[in-house]
Amino acid sequence: MAETHHHHEAPTSPPPDQWKHTGVRVIPSDSLDTNTAQTPGMTRAAAINTARVGAQKLWAGTVTIDAGAKTGAHHHGHLESVIYVLSGRARMRWGENLEFVAEAGPGDFIFVPPYVPHQEINAMEKEELRCVLMRSDGEAVAVNLPDLEPVERPEGVRWVDPTHQGLPGA
Repeated sequence: MAETHHHHEAPTSPPPDQWKHTGVRVIPSDSLDTNTAQTPGMTRAAAINTARVGAQKLWAGTVTIDAGAKTGAHHHGHLESVIYVLSGRARMRWGENLEFVAEAGPGDFIFVPPYVPHQEINAMEKEELRCVLMRSDGEAVAVNLPDLEPVERPEGVRWVDPTHQGLPGA
């Protein structure tokens, strides 16, 4: 069966350079930009954003979190975020008082909806956590929540795919 693609908002004519410099861009791993918001114990590096490639709806880059390090409580405003774990073990806490917790390992994806208070933690005491991070805007947004009081013992939460609820193994 032939695959069909629907194109929306296609330009009416090609740009003057025929997309040579405005089309596909490959960003080599050794040219990521660390001139972005940093947190102690973490190194963020931007690959795709408005300033670097003109992205209007995406921010993508990497984050490396030192062994045992964690962020403070924060949210990302109206942005949706996706974290893909490359290596190590991520512990995510979230909620009004960071009362929920879940962990993710290599190959796992983490989705953070808009305005959800959360905290990223490297669950490993002797190994760094390496992730790819994507957000739904070309600019990074982070709103720190210094007054949030985390609960002492968060509740573990296991995600169940809503399309597979009630099936064996769900």
